[in-house]
Amino acid sequence: MGYTPSRRALLGHASVGAAMTLLPAGRAAAAAADPWSRAEAIAQAALPPVFPARDFDVRQFGARGDGVTLNTQAIARAIAACAEAGGGRVVVPSGRFLTGAVHLRSNVNLHLHAGATLLFSTDPKAYPLVFTRWEGIELINYSPLIYARQQRNIAITGAGTLDGQGSAQHWWSWKGPWGGTVDHGWREGMPDQRKARSILFDMAERRVPVEKRVFGDGSFLRPAFVQPYDCENVLIEGIKLRGAPFWQIHPVLCRNLIVRGVDILGHGPNNDGCDPESVDGALIEHCTFDTGDDCIAVNSGRNEDGRRLAMPAQNILIRDCRMKEGHGGVVVGSQISGGARWIFAERCVMDSPDLWYAIRFKNNALRGGLLENFYYRDLDVGTVSRAAVACDFNYEEGARGHFVPQLRNVVIERLRATNAARVLDSQGLPGAPVTGLRLSDCRFDGVREPSIVRHTEGLVLDRVEVNGRPVDRLD
Repeated sequence: MGYTPSRRALLGHASVGAAMTLLPAGRAAAAAADPWSRAEAIAQAALPPVFPARDFDVRQFGARGDGVTLNTQAIARAIAACAEAGGGRVVVPSGRFLTGAVHLRSNVNLHLHAGATLLFSTDPKAYPLVFTRWEGIELINYSPLIYARQQRNIAITGAGTLDGQGSAQHWWSWKGPWGGTVDHGWREGMPDQRKARSILFDMAERRVPVEKRVFGDGSFLRPAFVQPYDCENVLIEGIKLRGAPFWQIHPVLCRNLIVRGVDILGHGPNNDGCDPESVDGALIEHCTFDTGDDCIAVNSGRNEDGRRLAMPAQNILIRDCRMKEGHGGVVVGSQISGGARWIFAERCVMDSPDLWYAIRFKNNALRGGLLENFYYRDLDVGTVSRAAVACDFNYEEGARGHFVPQLRNVVIERLRATNAARVLDSQGLPGAPVTGLRLSDCRFDGVREPSIVRHTEGLVLDRVEVNGRPVDRLD
């Protein structure tokens, strides 16, 4: 069992590239000179799914919004009826609808009215085992709270709220020891994920078939919040996410993904905001992130499992988002063994004394992977507590591995930081330098610490100011 791309998926992977090759000769030449033409092609290719004008109110299938009745089966009946009718909207009206796992099907838009809350059960038995990905590794584990696999034309929309009820009392303590700022409930002697996590990582290194990597009860591997897996034409728009057990929006191996106008708040352990993993073709825009880990983290699989699938994250455009608390604003890694390329970010605001970095790359010699072609511009950075930009090959295992991490061609234009503790922390490895990092028309104020530049080649500073003074080197 594993991911085998269908012909449709392979065609989907070519969509942005095809859009580039079909440009008129003049525009194609301009695109070659201006990589932002590719970002335009990504935006144009991001087409939301269209649904028939049919509504299926979950109350008509027995759901009750009293916050007490478990509505898992009623919601499943509404989704089945919608799918079997050829598609439409499954509507959640105002109220608090307690549920277990929600599994979407093709041509279904799960739509939450203002005042509607899907309140997810804290009972692990409400989440049956499914094929999923956990920290970059495929396995059989608890279903994500909202899940779809190999579906086409799906959406989660509306002005309502998804509440995972993650807290110090539920889910978070499974993390085990954690140095976060929020009490996550774990105390010495309590069960946690560490043993199962180690077993899973070992299975992946030995290429144990995925169908034999069965976890769930007693393993304490928390489920993701929202996970479309190997899906095509996915829209997540307008909703609020609160109380995530683990990663929040985690699209895996999807094509044509739109995440738009979503409000994400979760300060628990590993509460990443949006982790597009091995995704090809994504638009993330007008979202707000206030997280207990990275706001956006682009991933492509961990270690041997990432190399086995060999599916890079690519053709991703992030724009007009706001990043508050988190370990990083726009992050690539660390589950990045499948590689990443052609990632764009523009017109984002990043500002919090609890935001570590604005732009961050995380990799090491156990992950490896080729990371190339990253373009960021017009970023408004207020306070970051560690550095505005970080390129870190010493993350976790650092040099202890046999796979060469590569990071090249990173262009950052018009980044304005008003209170950055440090401009740059760029640390490659001996024999594996960071290469081709360019900062243009950038200004960094409030800088208190010197930059760290080690095993970094081809650093270019073009019209860069630090604390009001032009600089031609960082040290």
